[in-house]
Amino acid sequence: MSFLIITAADVSRIVSSIHHSRLENLMAFVFHTLSSGSGFDAPLRESITMAQHNALFMPARVQGLGTSIKVVSIPRHLVDQGGLPASSLVLDETTGGIRAIVNARQLTALRTAAGSLLATRLLLSVRDPTTFLAFGAGKQIEAHVDLHLRAYSTIKTCTIVNKSDNQRLTDLIIRLKSAHPTVTFQSLILKDDLTRLEQVTRAANIICTATSSKEPLFEAKWVSPGTHLNLIGSYTPEMAEVSSELLYQAGKVVVDSREACASEAGELIKAKFNEEDMVEIGTLVHFDNDSPDADYKKVHALCDEVRQAGKITIFKSVGVGLQDVAITNMVVNLAGEIGTLFSSYD
Repeated sequence: MSFLIITAADVSRIVSSIHHSRLENLMAFVFHTLSSGSGFDAPLRESITMAQHNALFMPARVQGLGTSIKVVSIPRHLVDQGGLPASSLVLDETTGGIRAIVNARQLTALRTAAGSLLATRLLLSVRDPTTFLAFGAGKQIEAHVDLHLRAYSTIKTCTIVNKSDNQRLTDLIIRLKSAHPTVTFQSLILKDDLTRLEQVTRAANIICTATSSKEPLFEAKWVSPGTHLNLIGSYTPEMAEVSSELLYQAGKVVVDSREACASEAGELIKAKFNEEDMVEIGTLVHFDNDSPDADYKKVHALCDEVRQAGKITIFKSVGVGLQDVAITNMVVNLAGEIGTLFSSYD
């Protein structure tokens, strides 16, 4: 049996060649499949306790895309290691054997950002956004900023807000400036200058948050009508990046999974949103013949209904395992096309 070994460097080379529209379409198919209630298998995750980490095992399959098992190691003590150790084992649908082992650290951020980009495309009422505001300085924010700037050439200003002025923030700004030389980047330290924070929040057309905050990052009244927000940081009932007041301004919140967000999204739980107040993003798109090779189509009536429910639009994501299956199999397929660049073991 032979299989590919795809390292972090390999993954970086591969994903740099994937057009943002292809990633957006992939996540549309995943969410559409999830909302349809069929065509996938996603058992509950299992975990084991290691000496320094808790290891999570997440198997899943999406019909037409593939089968994989993602393993993520979460430190038992708080450390900054530039992202969580993550690997995915991809299975061969025909033989049942191992097809590839993939370093998945970067892919988690990429698939999440692709889902947020899809939400922005579906819900943003501003036709030509010019300002982008991000909270956090990790891999999630880097992927979100990069994909949105690639998708919207009209964005000319991007502000990164972080809780501290550290090397990670400095390095992020350097990388983003290099990748997007026509965009003006600026950084802001949270709580250092509330007047400036209010200004950049009011000016933002798109806001993305990716922090572990347990209190609102900004005042709800600062967010201008027509703004779209992607909230991806919280994943426990205790976490909340925005206030309940801000959620009420949206009226309805679009989510990746109503079931998951009802139990994991702290903002929604604190605002007492129930599943009827949430709209799954998978219901806002459809595919001809339910084929992943087709381009998604927007369900205009439902998207308009969400926009008309409030003054702003919000997408809340806690992440679903089907996204990992999709992005990992895409990377493996592309690696197979240029397989001479990668290690193969018998």
